[in-house]
Amino acid sequence: MTRPMKLVLALFLAGAALLAQTTPASVQATGTAIINVQPDQAQLIVSVTTQATTAQTAGQQNATQTVIVTQAVTSLVGANGSVQTVSYSVYPRYGTGNQSSTIVGYSATNTFQVTLTNLTLIGSVIDTANQAGATSVGNLTLSLQNPEPSLQQALTAASKQALANAGAIASGLGRTIGAVLSAQQSSAYTPVIALVGTAPSTTTPVQTGPVSVSATVTVTVQLQ
Repeated sequence: MTRPMKLVLALFLAGAALLAQTTPASVQATGTAIINVQPDQAQLIVSVTTQATTAQTAGQQNATQTVIVTQAVTSLVGANGSVQTVSYSVYPRYGTGNQSSTIVGYSATNTFQVTLTNLTLIGSVIDTANQAGATSVGNLTLSLQNPEPSLQQALTAASKQALANAGAIASGLGRTIGAVLSAQQSSAYTPVIALVGTAPSTTTPVQTGPVSVSATVTVTVQLQ
């Protein structure tokens, strides 16, 4: 080995040794927190489907029926929510058997989403939509208008849990924890699907439940 190469190797080894001496020992730990929050928003999907021999007639009938349904629901909801169209389609209907490739009529479907901030109106909205002529009412979910405060609360709890776990690991090693070197987080909340009852009632009974908000934090802390 030539002298310049020996010099480079010596410098490399010296640098590696210095890095090993200056890099602090560390430990990594994860904390998870789940909190339950009462929902303050409900959403459900309402559809109106009409059928006719022509696409134009199916569309016209659908428009008339949809106006009746949306006006009834909007009148009930008032300032406690909103009604918004999410999809509209007109499509052919085919026969069966030997007529499977023959168009026998057309269907038109208008689908809209009802958002409520007064959860006591859920059952009444379902009944009103059905009575006004809706052909489908479903996909009822309960959620949060503003999930951010709950997510932050879960992150705070998960961070404390992660540091507690890191401290327990350090204690098992006969050490203590120092400064936090890095932290990664993830958080989420999932709207809950509400259960619609079938028992006799003046309005459709709806069983609501809490929304789960979860967070996970992974920390790397220095060992002392």
